[in-house]
Amino acid sequence: MNAIDLKFSQLREQRQTALIPFITIGDPDTATSVEIIKQLEAAGADIVELGVPYSDPLADGPVIQRASQRALQHKITIRDCMETAKRAREEGVTLPFVLFTYYNPVLQLGLENFFELLKQNEISGMIIPDLPLEEDGPVRKLAVQYNIHLIPLVAPTSHARITAISAQATGFVYCVSSLGVTGVRSEFYSGIDDFLKTVKEATSLPIAIGFGISNQEQFRKFSGTCDGVVVGSAIVRQIEEVLPQLADPATRETALLQIRQFVGTFKG
Repeated sequence: MNAIDLKFSQLREQRQTALIPFITIGDPDTATSVEIIKQLEAAGADIVELGVPYSDPLADGPVIQRASQRALQHKITIRDCMETAKRAREEGVTLPFVLFTYYNPVLQLGLENFFELLKQNEISGMIIPDLPLEEDGPVRKLAVQYNIHLIPLVAPTSHARITAISAQATGFVYCVSSLGVTGVRSEFYSGIDDFLKTVKEATSLPIAIGFGISNQEQFRKFSGTCDGVVVGSAIVRQIEEVLPQLADPATRETALLQIRQFVGTFKG
């Protein structure tokens, strides 16, 4: 069984909602990313999205764009990101990984090589936001072959496509909470409840919601209707705020603890 399926099955039995943090790998460096992943697991994370830094991130807001720019200054590649997952495994991390990447880095690796690296580095799923349903056939075929989930994004603007997208999904369906790019928000799309109901009716898979979840109140709001909640920009911003402390050996552990404590507030 794919590790993502197993995790959601366990959480369903426990009547819990998955906490799914997103981080940009290589911000500030891959060794620190491994340490942050360990803190995420200790804070109660259930699945972690590993963000591949990209120079033209269509779905990402300013916080994640800045993180990508910092990582790219250190020449972080998609291969580096996948190898970071393996190093985290070697450090004892057991939770499932999902790689969040745009399609161009995948094409540059070559599809077969990409899937071989996902398998070697024990990554259970992928999200490719700029790969539309109509063009994902070659990727989907290999995903089935390698038992790695291709997780789709479904936006509130795509009601006519919800059934088609959800029918092809594996792992879980990622529901976008708001119109536009990622980023911390105080308010969400006004029709969000109806949107989530429509997605749930279109799939038997777990559904997760992301884009803008930034505090415990919002996590709890969506826990009642969703199987998972993705927290991205709020965590990336927290990392950004402690970058000077992470760079100083004297304060590094304190900074890592601050990240852990912040993530731990979502589940309470």
